[in-house]
Amino acid sequence: MTISIGHRSLHAASPGNVLLWLIAAFHMLLAAALLAVLFSVSPAAAADDSCTGRNVLADLKQNDPARYAEVVREADAVPNGKGIFWKIEKPGVKPSWLLGSMHVTDPRVVTLPPRTQAAHDAADTIVIESDEILDEKKASAALLMKPELMMFTDGTTIDKLLSHDDTLRLEEGLKQRGIPLAAVSRMRPWMISSVVALPSCEMARKAKGVQFLDQKIAADAVAQGKQVKGLETLSEQLQAMAELPTEFHMKSLIETLALGPKMNDVVETMTDLYLSGDIGMTIPMLKTVSPEGEDEDSDYAAFEQRIILDRNKVMAERAAPILANGNVFMAVGALHLPGEEGVIELLRKQGFTLTAVN
Repeated sequence: MTISIGHRSLHAASPGNVLLWLIAAFHMLLAAALLAVLFSVSPAAAADDSCTGRNVLADLKQNDPARYAEVVREADAVPNGKGIFWKIEKPGVKPSWLLGSMHVTDPRVVTLPPRTQAAHDAADTIVIESDEILDEKKASAALLMKPELMMFTDGTTIDKLLSHDDTLRLEEGLKQRGIPLAAVSRMRPWMISSVVALPSCEMARKAKGVQFLDQKIAADAVAQGKQVKGLETLSEQLQAMAELPTEFHMKSLIETLALGPKMNDVVETMTDLYLSGDIGMTIPMLKTVSPEGEDEDSDYAAFEQRIILDRNKVMAERAAPILANGNVFMAVGALHLPGEEGVIELLRKQGFTLTAVN
């Protein structure tokens, strides 16, 4: 299958590529919140905050038990793939805590379990990916000081890069989220993808001002008089996306549009896996919703290095001196935790002991 981009055609994204943009979308969910602020998305324009997704793994288990068993085996092989809440210990200092977060407003996610909430409330310092999310308007203004990270600055508009049919799909997808195409026409594709990858219910809650998990953790900490520290800036996060080829992002955007309502099912499944602590099953699950095709190893390697592994190192290095003081509650995206080069293993290499907490 080929995808038309303007006057060009691209091969449809391989399973590796589709996997990448699904992960990327959830790294960039903050962008959707910022766009809601920038373009004043009205709650009335995005009024439906009820979610309707189905768990794709439940369907897979029933319809293709062998493929489901393969997903489970792959997930079981992921180091530190079980658990989203971890105790961090080092001799001589009070224990700290690590929560893998999901950047959504879903009430099931935002409501912390009692033990996790107690650890948050008892901590001296709260650490999140970026403390700039405490003030979205200020964060938006700061990002606009570097427009090249968010927008085309050479007169290019997204409709010039898309075929007529894909432009219509994009226009409809944005309309469902209360955003006119004209408002984002100069936005770079990864910014737009972060919006259309969201279910309408999620965008509706953001438009109503509902905080996503990381925001709530930070805002509650400020209300309690705690110190909040960030491990990255929003500019650094966007820069990581900007360094990947535009063509890769265009394929991602088009595949997002092609997935359509099925994205609701993907988000629902990711949420269920998050709530059960089965983070290691996320990527194997995403492969099951990818179209058939040949893997593009170079795309995967570039994405994994820049968006996952490089940022894992930054997070672990910047967190270490803070954790050295003890009694810290740290929350970073759950997909940064597992793996041989995940944040958990990187902190262990710095002398910390990390233990999963049920």
